[in-house]
Amino acid sequence: MSYTNLIIEIDDNFIGTITLNRPEQLNTFSSQMAAELYSALIDMDRHPGVRVILLKGAGKAFCAGIDVNELEGKTALEYRDWIEHMERPLIVISRLAKPVIAQVHGVAAANGMGLAVAADLTIAADHAKMGLTAINVGLNCVGPVIPVSRVVGRKKALELLLYGDLIKAPELLQLGLVNRIVPKEDLQEEAYRWAVTLGRKSPVAVQIAKKGFYGSEDMGYLKQFELMNEAFARLCTTSDAREGVAAFFEKRRPQWKQC
Repeated sequence: MSYTNLIIEIDDNFIGTITLNRPEQLNTFSSQMAAELYSALIDMDRHPGVRVILLKGAGKAFCAGIDVNELEGKTALEYRDWIEHMERPLIVISRLAKPVIAQVHGVAAANGMGLAVAADLTIAADHAKMGLTAINVGLNCVGPVIPVSRVVGRKKALELLLYGDLIKAPELLQLGLVNRIVPKEDLQEEAYRWAVTLGRKSPVAVQIAKKGFYGSEDMGYLKQFELMNEAFARLCTTSDAREGVAAFFEKRRPQWKQC
């Protein structure tokens, strides 16, 4: 598939990079970009040469939300379908087999914050800011707040949803909304290095871990252990598990077969 609003790259280190490419619009979601991003994530997940998906934005910002030029002239049902379309990329990330790392610089606002936090892992520049800002223009971020609330809990999520403040990098790290903060000038290199490090792990082990994590998230405590132990048992039967243990004892780098 060809993309108008994205830049797609796949390299020899098994990293598939998706760059949001509407820099003049601060990478805000248009309907077309939302459709392209959803398709690109699915395509990357199916690509045999990709183990880790790196998601970033071109220009000054990661993503400043949804393009408000599309707001006018819809019925209530049309608005519902429209916002569900915009949120599909956020939702699908948890369903992908492969891990997604968000590389955040500048602003990640509204749906952009939702996307950054919905990613499995997030690395941000020290100047980055995030916020559920739609409340400031008479709207709200009731979709993007869902992944945010999973991280920060009810009280802080409601504060972010109702006040719409932009949160600076140190607080983002403190709240657990990002995994790492790095200097702005090092973001590109550090995000890629982090992705490559993950890409060198057993793809089977990583994918089973991710699936188990999301699959057990809403279960009761004991049920979580049952599901995770089943996942571990399946992993132990794979060629990659045997190869990883053998490589450890033989003090060599493992050669993953992805099976």
